[in-house]
Amino acid sequence: LRVIISETEKTEEKSDFFNGTQLIVAAGLRVLVFDTIDGTIQQPLKGHKDIVYCVAYAKDGKRFASGSADKSIIIWTSKLEGILKYTHNDSIQCLAYNPVTHQLASCSSGDFGLWSPEQKSVNKHKVSSKITCCGWTNDGQYLALGMMNGVVSIRNKNGEEKVKIERPGGSSSPIWSIAWNPSKLVPFNHCTIEFSVKEYAELNICHLVEEWSLTPKAYCLSYPEFVNTVILLLCFPRDEHNDILAVADWGQKLSFYQLSGKQIGKDRTLTYDPCCVSYFSKGEYIVMGGSDKQASLYTKDGVRLGTIGEQNSLVWTCGVKPDSNFVVLGCQDGTITCYQLIFSTVHGLYKDRYAYRDSMTDVIVQHLITEQKVRIKCRELVKKIAIYRNRLAIQLPEKILIYELYSDDSSDMHYRIKEKICRKFECNLLVVCSQHIILCQEKRLQCLSFTSVREKEWVMESLIRYIKVIGGPPGREGLLVGLKNGAILKIFVDNPFPITLLKLSTSVRCLDMSASRNKLAVVDEHNTLLVYDINNKELLFQEPNANSVAWNTQCEDMLCFSGNGYLNIKASNFPVHQQKMQGFMVGYNGSKIFCLHVYSMSAVEVPQSAPMYQYLERKMFKEAYQIACLGVTDSDWRDLATEALEGLDFDTAKKAFIRIRDLRYLELINSIEERKKRGENDNELFLADVYAYQGKFHEAAKLYKRTGQESRALSMYTDLRMFEYAKEFVGATDPKSTRILMTKQADWAKSSKEPRAAAEMYLSAGEHLKAIDIIGEHGWADMLIDIARKLDKAEREPLAKCAFYFKKLKHHGYASETFSKMGDLQALVQLHVETRHWDEAFSLVEKHPQFKNDVYVPYAQWLAENDRFEEAQKSFHKAGQQKEAVKVLEQLTHNAVVENRFNDAGYYYWMVSMQCLDIARDQTVEMLKKFDRFQHLAELYHVYRSIQRYTDEPFSSHMPETLFNICRFLLNNLTKEVPPGISKVNTLYALAKQSRKLGAYKLARYSYEKLQELSIPSRFQESIELGSLTIRSKPFHDSEGMMCYRCSTNNPLLNNQGSVCINCRQPFIYSASSYEVLPLVQFYLEEGISDEEAVSLIDLESISVPLHSATSSSNLNHQTLRMDDGFDEIEEDPFTAKMSFEQGGSNFVPVKVSRSVLRSMSRRDVLIKRWPRPLKWEYFRSLLPDVSITMCPTCFKMFHSEDYELLVLQHNCCPYCRRPIDEPN
Repeated sequence: LRVIISETEKTEEKSDFFNGTQLIVAAGLRVLVFDTIDGTIQQPLKGHKDIVYCVAYAKDGKRFASGSADKSIIIWTSKLEGILKYTHNDSIQCLAYNPVTHQLASCSSGDFGLWSPEQKSVNKHKVSSKITCCGWTNDGQYLALGMMNGVVSIRNKNGEEKVKIERPGGSSSPIWSIAWNPSKLVPFNHCTIEFSVKEYAELNICHLVEEWSLTPKAYCLSYPEFVNTVILLLCFPRDEHNDILAVADWGQKLSFYQLSGKQIGKDRTLTYDPCCVSYFSKGEYIVMGGSDKQASLYTKDGVRLGTIGEQNSLVWTCGVKPDSNFVVLGCQDGTITCYQLIFSTVHGLYKDRYAYRDSMTDVIVQHLITEQKVRIKCRELVKKIAIYRNRLAIQLPEKILIYELYSDDSSDMHYRIKEKICRKFECNLLVVCSQHIILCQEKRLQCLSFTSVREKEWVMESLIRYIKVIGGPPGREGLLVGLKNGAILKIFVDNPFPITLLKLSTSVRCLDMSASRNKLAVVDEHNTLLVYDINNKELLFQEPNANSVAWNTQCEDMLCFSGNGYLNIKASNFPVHQQKMQGFMVGYNGSKIFCLHVYSMSAVEVPQSAPMYQYLERKMFKEAYQIACLGVTDSDWRDLATEALEGLDFDTAKKAFIRIRDLRYLELINSIEERKKRGENDNELFLADVYAYQGKFHEAAKLYKRTGQESRALSMYTDLRMFEYAKEFVGATDPKSTRILMTKQADWAKSSKEPRAAAEMYLSAGEHLKAIDIIGEHGWADMLIDIARKLDKAEREPLAKCAFYFKKLKHHGYASETFSKMGDLQALVQLHVETRHWDEAFSLVEKHPQFKNDVYVPYAQWLAENDRFEEAQKSFHKAGQQKEAVKVLEQLTHNAVVENRFNDAGYYYWMVSMQCLDIARDQTVEMLKKFDRFQHLAELYHVYRSIQRYTDEPFSSHMPETLFNICRFLLNNLTKEVPPGISKVNTLYALAKQSRKLGAYKLARYSYEKLQELSIPSRFQESIELGSLTIRSKPFHDSEGMMCYRCSTNNPLLNNQGSVCINCRQPFIYSASSYEVLPLVQFYLEEGISDEEAVSLIDLESISVPLHSATSSSNLNHQTLRMDDGFDEIEEDPFTAKMSFEQGGSNFVPVKVSRSVLRSMSRRDVLIKRWPRPLKWEYFRSLLPDVSITMCPTCFKMFHSEDYELLVLQHNCCPYCRRPIDEPN
């Protein structure tokens, strides 16, 4: 810390205020205004009638105020004009402007007032004691008042007291000066603030750990989390942390308080009565003066740093010029003195660690490579700093602290105290070694151990200007010393005798020694850089305009020096490379240069391109590689690798290419090394390969030709599509080269998007496959068929490729022609199938039956996909793929059920059943079971379609009686399981509705009761519940039953046993349209009667005897005629007799007829289902011949003739099996 007296002025009295360009001084009855630049009085201001005690300047610089013993306050403008005057009841003691609202606080012995430009009146507030000093917080929200009774009162802008601070001494310790620290922490929203806060947090980690009593082993947070926590605490503090109040009282104490009144730390004891306290603009330092007749400088925490200036009388007031280091003192004897404070840089550097003083009492150690920082709080004035390896020495006023690193890690930044030397030292320079401290005192060097024992002392012949530790074993380090008389010495810590290295004619300013200790760089008093060879004392070179120098610690022949705003880099004896840069060069490590500019140290990344190229120009590849390792760009690495490769320095080139990860060149170098191992040593051939890789093709071709390797030149030009140059080398090689050249030329034409030319070249070169690929991809069918016709039929692969492209281009005729030429019938059949040319396929199958399956199976699948199922079945049958046909139909059936197409589902099931019947000739038992099952399902789905349409559609085409019969038929046949898609709820719902309409109330009630047991959809819920209630009002009986035509038993409308008579178990036969019971009884043939015989017997139709109106009898003796009296017996029908059965039996007894019964039957009354084998025919006898019944000859379903004819007219086919009417049976 250096103090310069800027100006001294004598005035009559003792008060001042300093604000930028004007200095306001209260002296006697006047207010004096000084110019701060030259110290002249601009104008004395008159207006007060008594002594002026205080002045205050507004922060915006527009006005200032003065207060006097005449009880008045005058407000002046910056143009020195008085604009307002108001008074108090007592003399004015102090003034303070609000920094935000510019409200003026004026304080007297008994009250204080608040005046603002917006108000006409002054609000005054009484106080209990005399006010001696006052000050506003930074945000202008609170006003602090210091009083004679030792109390500090903190009030808001309205004058209301919020906090009261009572000093321990009471009235014996009057508060004589207070000041708010102008620096406040705020939530950051700007990059510079963010950086400073984060930096502050990181630098204070060690200090915070110490304050919070945390040991390094007891961290409860990881390091990053710890830092983030501190940042949050610092960036978003509570209000009372923002404003810190410094209080100086005449109990000779300095104390600090938060806005809440909580004291920060302990009282700082003073040796005098303080009269004034003033902060620097940024709040980092405090200036205090008082009864000790001097002004002292303190840190913001109250640590005394030193004396600013001594005076002849009491220092009554002081002020600091905003944003500067100028301090003004006003004394009791009327003296005004202006001082300029210069804060010198105290720092130390060793390799990549830089330690410097911060805030006068802290030391920050910065790692220049990782940019990490650590703050060490000393709480005393730091006078000197020295750093070496893992040691850090800090000189304080009364002691020296020795720190060491926790670990040997190069990036470790945790320091701990190793030793304390509790002695006061006066020295110019301080140096630390592994086990010693070196003190420089003018001409003397003293070596002390860490235990304060003086081990050695060296006395020089001249003043010591420069000292540096140059390394060495612990306890035996070497020092480089430069003297004012030009002598340069080397001193070892364990050697009492200095070694003279050089003797210059001028003073030494800076020194450094190269990494190998063979060269010495010196900057003399004339700013000239001199470089010597230490061994022979020879001057190697010199450079002008240097103020600092540093050797590169990783390269022997490189150094840097600075001067005149330039950074200079010199390698060996090459010319200097310059670039603009301000500051002093203090270190050079690899590609980083450590530059000290003003107070900041920075590590600058400097590419080493210039010196590397200097080495390359002289073909010094290994030296250039060493320079490049310090740090160059990728392009520089490539240039180095290329130059080394052309210079045939393969080792250096390989290392350089590895750096930039260039695999192409690495493969080239590896191949050259392998060839060298095999005995090749023709460097021209190696260089030709290098030129080829670099794109210098003509140079490479010349070298290939010179070395007799024309084939390599041909291959190179061919690969490059430089066919004109390649032709020059064709004649000198074997005849196959022409064909190879043409092929590659065609490849190039293909890649350059000239396909027709490429195809023609491929054909010329005999590469048919490649030509065909190009022609086929571009769809040139005419060109392709020409090739196919010219090819021999033995060339199957090119022909097959032609056929493939014909198929792809949909030229089926050309493809057929090509396959025929090849004789590939299998492929030809496949072509016809894929193109759906079935006629050609069938004609081919007729000639070659072995392809039957290859044609008919896909044909059947195609038919099935197009809903031509009967044809598909025939096709499957022709192909012998009955099971496949069944699978296809089963899948179609399943899809129809899923899609609620129940009519189609019934039809498909019927077709499946007939297909199973067709297959049953080979697998009888299994397929007959499937036949019965599918027949049953077909009938169920056919019936359910009508119910589904009734429940889902608004209108129905069926009569209520028909729906009623359909529902009963479906429920009678759903005795076991319900097939997928069929809803029992829909069926019962429809039955209930139709039963109610037709008067079958008992059946309707039964249906509703059954519905209650099922899960009912919400759309039916209300209707079913209402129907269940209303049906109970109807009688519990049905209108009519269902009569069995065999036993004439009246059957219930629903039967749990199925569609059979409850008495005789005879199955009912239903009409396939109205589902009424038909008057048919099924009968069976007795054993030994075949179907053909039965039909012939029925067709005989014997003449029946008519009924007589009279009977006659005769015997041998007489003949008698007797008139009929009407009581003769009617002739009995033989079939009717066969229908009788034994009552009470539970098993069904079928009707079996003999030949005589068959003869008695009329052909018109018998219906026969002529099932194909292995099924037997089924016979039915109509008991009501007047009822006309029609049976479909295909599906054998029976209908009332009128219904059948109507449905056929509507659909032109059978309503069940969809057989067209015009189709022959």
